[in-house]
Order: sequence, then C-alpha cells, then structure tokens
Amino acid sequence: MPRILLVLLTILASYTSSLTFAKEQFQHPNTPNKLVLLNWDDYMDPELLQQFEQLHNIQIQQIYFESDDTRNSILAASDGQGYDLAIVNEAMIESYSDRGWLASLPQPQPDNFQHIDPKWVEAYPNTTDKAVALFWGTLGIAYRSDLVSQPFTQWSHFFTPDKSLTKRLGLMNSSREVMGMALKSLGYSINSTNISQLTKAAALLKQQHPFVKSYRYLSLDESSDLLSGKIFASMMYGGDALMLQELNDNIQYVIPEEGSNIWIDYLVVFSASKKQDMAWQFINFLHDPKRAADLSQYLYTATTNKTAKKHLPEHFLNNRTIYPAKEILEKSEYFNNISPRSLNKINTLFLPVFLSHTE
Repeated sequence: MPRILLVLLTILASYTSSLTFAKEQFQHPNTPNKLVLLNWDDYMDPELLQQFEQLHNIQIQQIYFESDDTRNSILAASDGQGYDLAIVNEAMIESYSDRGWLASLPQPQPDNFQHIDPKWVEAYPNTTDKAVALFWGTLGIAYRSDLVSQPFTQWSHFFTPDKSLTKRLGLMNSSREVMGMALKSLGYSINSTNISQLTKAAALLKQQHPFVKSYRYLSLDESSDLLSGKIFASMMYGGDALMLQELNDNIQYVIPEEGSNIWIDYLVVFSASKKQDMAWQFINFLHDPKRAADLSQYLYTATTNKTAKKHLPEHFLNNRTIYPAKEILEKSEYFNNISPRSLNKINTLFLPVFLSHTE
C-alpha cells in the first residue's frame, strides 16, 4: 500500500474514532435545558458545575476531546454546530472566527469580565471580541526523579536522551506543540515557519523516535504510565504534572532553561448555539473571583482573573510550576496564528514520525 494512502487512512481512522466518541456522548443537542460544553477531560470542577446547574435549572453536558487536533476535527465535521461553548487554545480562535463559528461577546459585557487581567485580554488582540481568557500555563517536562539518572534541565536532554531512556519517553499527539518544542531545543522560535528549521526539527524527532514509548497524552489518574514507571519522562502541562505529583511525590516538573510555550485557554460561545445567553452566564459565573480561585486550585492552574488572586493561598501563588519565575517566562513564547500552508507543512513533517510509532 502506498505510504501516503496509509497515512491518510490512519488519520481518517483516528479522527473517525474521535468523532464517534463525541457522537456517543452527544445524544440530544436541542434539549432546551441542556448546555453542551466541548472540553478537555476532567478540566472543570464538578462542584461548580453542580452549583450552576442548580442555580439555573439546567444540565451541563461535557463532550471530551483528547488533543487540540481532535477538537479541531470534531468542530470541522459539524461545521461548528451542535455545541454551545468550548475550551479553545489561543492559536485557533482566529481560524474559528473566520469560519463564522464564534459568537461575539455581549455588550455590555457581563460584570465579572472586569476581573480578567488585561495582560491576558491583550495577549491575542484578535480574540478580544470572541473569546474569554480563563487559564494560562506552560508546557514542560514531567519526570520521575527516582527513575532518571539526571534532571531534565534542557530540551536537549529530552530530544537527545541518554540510552537508559529507550522506550521511556512520552510525547503528545499535537504536531504544533511537539514540533514547537523540537524547534526550541534547536535554538529556534516555536513559531518558525522556515522550511530548513522545520526540517531539522523533524529530523530531531526522527532521531528521538527509538526513545519514545507513546505519542498520546498521559492519563492523569492512577493508570498513568508515569505513575507505573512505564514512562520515565513526558511532555506535559504544568497543572497536570501537579495532579500526578499528588499521587507520587517523585514526579517533578521543569520548564527547560531555553524556555517553552505559554498557553492560554479561552472559553468561546458558538454562533450556532440556541442558548448563547446561558452560555455567557456560565462564563460570567466562572469568573466570579472566589469561584475562579476555587477552579484554579482544583486544576492546579493559573487563573487569568486578577481579583481571584486575593482568594488564593500564598503557597499556591508561590508555586513555580503554576506561576513560573519571570526569567523563564521571558524566554518562553506564545504560539502565533500561522497560515494554513505553514500549518500543513508542520503536520506533514510530524505525521510520518507519529504514525510510524508502535507501542
């Protein structure tokens, strides 16, 4: 079978599986008393959801996705319909807006939006009228300090690892983030679209391939391969690393000294939603400062709500995984929105590495 056909069939099978999973959860899209949220798994405090449901006599149904790429394919398949709101990464908001999927923020804006730090509102100017910043954080390396011979202080320790780490590394099934960190390891910007630099990053990933056990994001419960020791180190978001650290204090998290990606998660409301007013009420509810603080602590993640910090304990605010040191953040970058042509090139270079892997 020609390789390109095999690649396309594998992609189709992966996306079909994701879409089937979403469809099985999503049974009654037009139910009046239901608000449908497209979200990461375990990325919302159940107690806060219950509070909102009781307050407004409405049910919140969550549809889960396992990666940004999966969420994109789910929305592309439905043309942005069938969902009321979603958690969206910063790099995709402009694209979603261009497709007409996103509703504009109501005017005047809900009261609690005044608590959002302008820094996060202004980080992506093209998002200000379509999305509401909720969390921010970093991408780094989570590792088992009891299983590795040396700490991971540089991305090069991860992408050109010691032989003892053969089949012991975990990555992600996100081309932009994996290629971005490979670029960072080589001294380039995570936003590079230079063909020569992208090709070098892909070659680095190919070289790293024998050391990788999985290109799927690790689970965050007792079944996690980082807990069992099947994986010694993995690319991971800071808050997720802290969740696993609660289960094993040998798990450490580091943002390599070259810097990393600073991500922002936004909530958006879909233009096709019949319950836009309720969706905006839900976002306003979450940005109540006390609730924003509670949600931040539940997810071990930094909030964009500046007033919420008054409700956060000192040990949380001083945690360098959640709120990294200034010098690390200065070396880190936001992902820029890049052209479809450049994104396609990144995907084309990443997919052969990803698809050739077998656990």
